Amino acid sequence: MIRIQNLILQRGPQRLLDGADLTLHPGQKVGLIGANGAGKSSLFALLRGELHADGGDCLLPADWRIAHMRQEVDTLERRAVDYVLDGDGNLRRIQRELVAAEARHDGAAIAQLHHDLDVASGYDADARARKLLAGLGFTAEQMERAVGDFSGGWRMRLNLAQALMCPSELLLLDEPTNHLDLDAILWLESWLKGYPGTLLLISHDRDFLDAVVDHVVHLEQQKLTLYRGGYSAFERTRAERLAQQQQAFEKQQAQRAHMEDFIRRFKAKASKARQAQSRIKALERLEELAPAHIDSPFSFGFREADKVSSPLLDVTEGRLGYGAKAVLDKVKLQLVPGARIGLLGPNGAGKSTLIKTLAGELEPLAGRLTRGENLAVGYFAQHQLDSLDPQASPLLHLQRIAPSEREQILRDFLGGFDFRGPRCDEVVTNFSGGEKARLALALIAWQKPNLLLLDEPTNHLDLEMRLALTLALQDFHGAVLVVSHDRHLLKSTTDEFLLVADGRVQAFDGDLDDYSRWLVDYRARQQPVAEAAPGADKTDKRAQRQAAAALRQQLAPRKKAAEKLEKELGGVHEKLAALETRLGDSALYEAARKDELRTLLAEQATLKSREAELEEAWLQALEELEALEAELGGAA
Repeated sequence: MIRIQNLILQRGPQRLLDGADLTLHPGQKVGLIGANGAGKSSLFALLRGELHADGGDCLLPADWRIAHMRQEVDTLERRAVDYVLDGDGNLRRIQRELVAAEARHDGAAIAQLHHDLDVASGYDADARARKLLAGLGFTAEQMERAVGDFSGGWRMRLNLAQALMCPSELLLLDEPTNHLDLDAILWLESWLKGYPGTLLLISHDRDFLDAVVDHVVHLEQQKLTLYRGGYSAFERTRAERLAQQQQAFEKQQAQRAHMEDFIRRFKAKASKARQAQSRIKALERLEELAPAHIDSPFSFGFREADKVSSPLLDVTEGRLGYGAKAVLDKVKLQLVPGARIGLLGPNGAGKSTLIKTLAGELEPLAGRLTRGENLAVGYFAQHQLDSLDPQASPLLHLQRIAPSEREQILRDFLGGFDFRGPRCDEVVTNFSGGEKARLALALIAWQKPNLLLLDEPTNHLDLEMRLALTLALQDFHGAVLVVSHDRHLLKSTTDEFLLVADGRVQAFDGDLDDYSRWLVDYRARQQPVAEAAPGADKTDKRAQRQAAAALRQQLAPRKKAAEKLEKELGGVHEKLAALETRLGDSALYEAARKDELRTLLAEQATLKSREAELEEAWLQALEELEALEAELGGAA
């Protein structure tokens, strides 16, 4: 078992744990939760032996093998499937020793090592690694690619697969769902339920915690408190404790009144679909559990738009995609004020393509997209976090879009996103992913959108911020279209689902449980195709080589064009950075320099417009290049 007694743990001057006690038994599946910076990752490092206790004891069985999800990748040239197999260090050791024994023709050693290989399940290791990768969304072609070919999010999936590949008695997973879509999360849930060892899991996904863990450890006020049950049980128990405090009770009543009012308004118009009913249940459950989050530092809302059009957006016979490559066809979609839509669909089916088109980042390849006269879009996507000015503070970001607003009003608004006091004035370059996501949401909320397009808005957000976002979306009177792997957010803020699959966008008549079953059937339908792939060996090899050569000839000019666009984009970024440094000068906003300010703002707008054009062209060039490379991999 894991036994923690009177533990003291510090990082620098900050004491994370002081006199903490905890006992965990073999086979338990435990969620570790607590505020950002409370010490969850440091406790993991202690369990792995990377940190030492500053006092007390942290005791684990000496023979336990520990697997954990690494946060970095250091072997970019390895094939993806080999990288995953590297997670089983004992298997790799046996394989190396077997190669050496065969080289020296040591029969006795070869026989023993083949026995060891059998005990280590080495003969089916490659198949197991590929099964893990398939579950996490990798295609057969991607499994053969080098690790360095993948983006940061997909490399984290490889790290997760490597951790799952490692035989272990203790599995430590720190935010494993951050870079996964809903399909991969559902697969991971199933895998973890069958894991026979002890699991410690840090996650901000409440539905994922409920599905996987049987205990919750709450790290709060430098102590570790163990709760029986999943995350919902933890919330109920903690709410009962907090409700005994007068301050908590008063805030609970205010939140309850807010929730009751919303449910009354919602029930009047949402009696038709199973998803609507599940949303009402989620809201009622949220009302009951609100006191558990009484100490949340977040409280905000989206400012209401001044004008609204109906419809806001209308797509007819839309053909959507990149360059000449269509991803979705015959898309018919109308978004009206008050619409609450969640997008479902397998990885790569086109959900982000649809949102980018609606947001104006991509133009339809065919068909008609009509925008309402008063349309005001608030668009959130992960790549937008990188467009924040790293040398500007949250306050300066907001001042740039609201130069005439009083500073105190802006500070009060940012306080709802937990940017308070000196934090309002710190530059973004030192912010975490969660802090950048909060700032991006704050900028959207300020600009009075009447349509919110949200592509995985909860990535990097902790549980408290996710709850605040859920409440804000429930209060929002405009239209919402959201892609999210956070099922609680989907259940609590959407009225209907659209299914994006097989090149189509269609209404999905069901709830998330129905979607889980649909996914199982979908994967079963895809499986025969995957199993038929080895038969491709019977095709004409000469024709394959000729096709590969032709594709390689097409690659060179595409690469050159993409590199040229990237270089020009870099130049625009440098000019913008220099310009925004000048805009960061507070003296510039004095009345005497208003003409200079106007000129700089106009130049900034021109550069940002050019930046957007170049980014779209560059992304399109990369998409086309990636498609050609995938074809080349298939023809090779």
